[in-house]
Amino acid sequence: MKLKALFLRGNRYFCPCCGKGSSKFLRKGNGLDYRENAVCPNCGSLERTRLLYLYLKNETEIFNGSSRILHFAPEHILKKKLIKNPNYKDVDINPNFATLKMDITDIQFPDNYFDYIICSHVLGHIPNERKALNELFRVLKSDGNLFILSLLDPTMHETLEDPDAITPLQKLHKYGERDLERLYGADFSERISTSEIRIEKIDYRINFTEQERQKMSLGDGKREIIYKVVKTSQHCFHLF
Repeated sequence: MKLKALFLRGNRYFCPCCGKGSSKFLRKGNGLDYRENAVCPNCGSLERTRLLYLYLKNETEIFNGSSRILHFAPEHILKKKLIKNPNYKDVDINPNFATLKMDITDIQFPDNYFDYIICSHVLGHIPNERKALNELFRVLKSDGNLFILSLLDPTMHETLEDPDAITPLQKLHKYGERDLERLYGADFSERISTSEIRIEKIDYRINFTEQERQKMSLGDGKREIIYKVVKTSQHCFHLF
């Protein structure tokens, strides 16, 4: 990555995460199709990471103070900025990818514990989606903020789940990634909703001009929509 960054010096593209410019970003693909200028060659951020960082920096206090933060499958550049907080916890089912090994369907923290939870491109990979959501809602404080992002197809009215898509290749062709369990549609908010939470769908790209979106490569809206979930009570969530 560092070698590529050396050869890609320039200012045509700019990464807000690391603050560095490049003549181009690197392409990213799934084996079927590719996204040009997706990966920052300096810090490895993706379109969704850059947009989420801009939102968190501009619209929240997550980088200030000592709020309790839970971060699933942590993006390296975001972890680098958040880990200065002594109350920051980064977790993953794979111990090689985070400080703590933890299953999102069995979160080892008390009820109503975290001020902020970041769950970007994790939920779609979890077979027991409802169990994961209940655990996320359980450990979130009342009035705390949970940020969920996932690959979705906004042209589909309903989330696609095909029980016959079992192998990685079948999932790739059906959902767009080899390890997804479903491809979310326009019903995502309704799908995750309960009476104890409030959901705000945020397309933060609209806060930037077309020129800015291109320069920072902020994506096409299929991976970058932020669903802000606020828990409105300290109700103890039960599995169902």
